[in-house]
Amino acid sequence: MPQHPKTEIILAIETSCDDTCVGIVEKGHKIHANVLSSQNEIHTQFGGIIPELAARSHLEKIGVILEIALQKACMSLSDIHAFAVTHRPGLASSLLVGVSFAKALSYATRLPILGINHIEGHLFACHLEKPDLPFPHLCLMVSGGHTFLVIVEKRNQYRMIGQTTDDAAGEAFDKVARHLGLGFPGGPIIEKMAAENRETPVFFPKAMLYSGDFNFSFSGLKTAVKYYVESLSKEEAEKQKKAIAAGFQKALVDVLVEKTIQAAQKYSISTITLSGGVAANRFLRSRLSEEAQKRDIGFYYPSIILCTDNAAMIAGLAYYKYQEGEQSDLSLALEENSQFMKSRQNTKNPF
Repeated sequence: MPQHPKTEIILAIETSCDDTCVGIVEKGHKIHANVLSSQNEIHTQFGGIIPELAARSHLEKIGVILEIALQKACMSLSDIHAFAVTHRPGLASSLLVGVSFAKALSYATRLPILGINHIEGHLFACHLEKPDLPFPHLCLMVSGGHTFLVIVEKRNQYRMIGQTTDDAAGEAFDKVARHLGLGFPGGPIIEKMAAENRETPVFFPKAMLYSGDFNFSFSGLKTAVKYYVESLSKEEAEKQKKAIAAGFQKALVDVLVEKTIQAAQKYSISTITLSGGVAANRFLRSRLSEEAQKRDIGFYYPSIILCTDNAAMIAGLAYYKYQEGEQSDLSLALEENSQFMKSRQNTKNPF
């Protein structure tokens, strides 16, 4: 399929998990629309995401979200130069909805299409709002499904130096919230409970803090919280909920912050970025900002709307990839996992 002579206005679709997202971005940074529909209400009753329900919701909403995005941008499909879509990693059934819809739009309009890695989109999120973000920088990417430390040497060139060996940070928040009977998603609820705590936070172990590498492990922390809660009576557990939430959050954040700062110092990197859904956590942002400032290290994080899954980051990144000649076609396939997720090795391009 021929590339549009301009390829400046990109419409992107993101359905990697449970948010239905459409974004329209011009020249990589000017956001005309960034619309998302959350499914939290659907999945809360189950305490986690049900893939079949997520895919069904995407099917029901994606056409409507597209229309809303075009209206917000005061555009029609005739104003769009190219499409982008998240095609990995994520839930297979959810990805299938987005990829199929984007391919249909590409076929109907005869405009180019490009598949984008969801994780790479999160790594680009800070750059979307700060075009002059210096390279190289160190990105701590933390979400419900992923926790990585990545050196972003330049656009399209990454070196992963650390990742979780088990649960992602966001996943640990969700599971601990479930142990405490707080509901789903767990991150915002635990953050609120921890902020309201007036007692001494319960102490929990900080796994792999002195492991000598930049990997993380949160499964043991989650289990420690579970055993602690089970050791209490129902009345005592209820009384200590805020102190438990505060202790868990502190243990997790301390490890994230300490290892990120250590990595920046080891690799002589003067700029740190934070991205992914857990980047919305105010305690994490505050602690990382404080420690970075002590060492004269620059620190940036995106707006809250760009921390969560969104299509603007996909569209912004796609603009640069189009400029470099990258393009997919209608044979574009989805991938549940990516090389980045599987790799345990340092690599120049883990995507």
